[in-house]
Amino acid sequence: MTKYTLFETAIGWAGLAWGEHGLVGVHLPEREPGIARRSLLRRFADAVEAGPTEDLAPVVEAIRALMRGEKADLTGAPLDLARVPAFNAKVYEIARRIPPGETLTYGEIAVRLGDKLLARDVGAALGQNPWPIVVPCHRVTAAGGKLGGFSARGGARTKLRLLAIEGAPAAAQAELFG
Repeated sequence: MTKYTLFETAIGWAGLAWGEHGLVGVHLPEREPGIARRSLLRRFADAVEAGPTEDLAPVVEAIRALMRGEKADLTGAPLDLARVPAFNAKVYEIARRIPPGETLTYGEIAVRLGDKLLARDVGAALGQNPWPIVVPCHRVTAAGGKLGGFSARGGARTKLRLLAIEGAPAAAQAELFG
């Protein structure tokens, strides 16, 4: 059974969805809890609202901390990786190691995977990321100082906002050179 919880952050209401083997989804903050709830239920129609489990309570607090601009470590958040393709799981593993306030490019992740020509595939995998913030796809940028895409609501503007909250140099550069 899939369960979910909503929680308030400094920039809105976020959500987590989980199953027996860990997180199955994370929802970025919305202005209203009802919007976040409807969005989560579109992805997980049979999910039941519940309080976070003991192992997810620190994840909630870490996301709240990040949204306040504080450094927080989400690398221990339990993910149900069985729900994603193996290539995507490898991309997510690399992305999870990018510290707050820092970035890697799609190409740099591709090189770490062993083939610089995989940059587009890296971008596609990140576009399917079910755990934004926990798997910090917003910390992955395009080459040449460009921001790159972001599939969450608000697109690149949301990505820029998250990077700015974390104090990433890429955010300042993107604001200057758009």
